Amino acid sequence: MLLKDKVVIVSGIGPGLGVKLAIEAAREGAKALAIGARSADKLDDAAQRIAEVAPDCKVLKQVTDITKAEHCEAMAAAATQAFGRIDALVNSAFFHGNMDYVSNAKLDEWQDVINTNLIGTLRLTQAVLPQMKKQGGGAIVMINTMAARVVPPLGEAGYAASKAALANSVKYLAKEVGPDNIRANSIHMGWMWGAPVQGYFEWQAQEQKVTVESLKEKIARTIPLNRIPTDDECARAALFLVSDYASAVTGAALDANGGAFMP
Repeated sequence: MLLKDKVVIVSGIGPGLGVKLAIEAAREGAKALAIGARSADKLDDAAQRIAEVAPDCKVLKQVTDITKAEHCEAMAAAATQAFGRIDALVNSAFFHGNMDYVSNAKLDEWQDVINTNLIGTLRLTQAVLPQMKKQGGGAIVMINTMAARVVPPLGEAGYAASKAALANSVKYLAKEVGPDNIRANSIHMGWMWGAPVQGYFEWQAQEQKVTVESLKEKIARTIPLNRIPTDDECARAALFLVSDYASAVTGAALDANGGAFMP
């Protein structure tokens, strides 16, 4: 089991990758999870789904808005008080914002995107560092996007800019906290089949008057694996980076997109 006996914080619990990260962490042997989201109902749903696959995994539900420093501090403190340590932080919380382009974007609207994806993520990261240093180590993974590595046909300029800044910050962080035996890495996701993408495809199918399957096949042809990876698969790839199997890996960026982008 990748995460046997580890205490893991997962932010951004929602209907897509966030909840899958928590479920897969429990399935991979985590002894305790501290899960955060802005709404309590998402946490309740996640806790129930975690219990179905790993009834012995302890779960701490903490309403957390990562744009608020006090929420981030509260999450770190609650996890430490409940479980005595924090072995891993999976930064999954994000705000996508508008589908826009640099040339005509309403730049004031980028502030909320950057405040969540960059500043908020780093706030939660800073909040767990004292405990990780105190206990002699830990691991952090930032959930990132393929859009920060290659320009997609869709307009995601603001989102990609915020995530690109986060990817660069990880390199600095890895160098700064490496002497404390803390690792920090990024994982860049592409298309992921799960609730959010399924909803997008259903909307596009209705707009274009085509089938969801035809849209999936069109995207799949652009991916070397010839299929859209699932969010479960991508979650497991992310969790590898906070596992002991990646003990020699820090400051790295892993692409989990079926080969759609190869650096």
